[in-house]
Amino acid sequence: MSAEQAAPSRIERKRGRRIQEILTAAAELFGERGYAAVSLEDVAERLDVTKGSLYYYFASKDALGTAAIETLGNEWTSRLENLPAAQEGPPAARLRALLREHITIAVREYPAALGLFLVPREWPREQHERIKELRRRHDGLFRRVVEEGVASGEFRVTDVGTALQCMHASMSQAPVWCEGLAGAAVDRAIERLADTLMMLVGQAP
Repeated sequence: MSAEQAAPSRIERKRGRRIQEILTAAAELFGERGYAAVSLEDVAERLDVTKGSLYYYFASKDALGTAAIETLGNEWTSRLENLPAAQEGPPAARLRALLREHITIAVREYPAALGLFLVPREWPREQHERIKELRRRHDGLFRRVVEEGVASGEFRVTDVGTALQCMHASMSQAPVWCEGLAGAAVDRAIERLADTLMMLVGQAP
């Protein structure tokens, strides 16, 4: 391959990394402060770049917000959907694998950005609807396993919807509960929370 052919590939990789940095910073800020309270200036300041440089990649705050929602939401749920431990086996093993992976991602990778999906009504209508769609896709992944476990008699719940709401609410607080922990203490906290949430479907540790 010639140098001329290789150069675009390097440029595209660099551009991709830069876009990911911008999206990560924006997602964190939106999650921390809410959509209305964040400006492009805030994102630029977080990245220590000029506001004008952001316009090279995103035409507006709405465009940046939509990209952050799409990228984070799709990546997170796709990782859960493709999790090998959640593909086969009894419902209890699959559900615990999903819970543990979700909590791990929230705690170790996106502790602030999780808030991006918690209060969709604060977003403009277009982004609001997209957040709701992504949440339905994410919820459906857990719901299918819980319903399968209930149907087989492996799980016992008073109500599937209520159990799922409690799971999601607890997982959203995981980064707060793990704040200040490090190393093995984080791993232990993640395991304990996964065990505790399994009790919502009648599965003792």
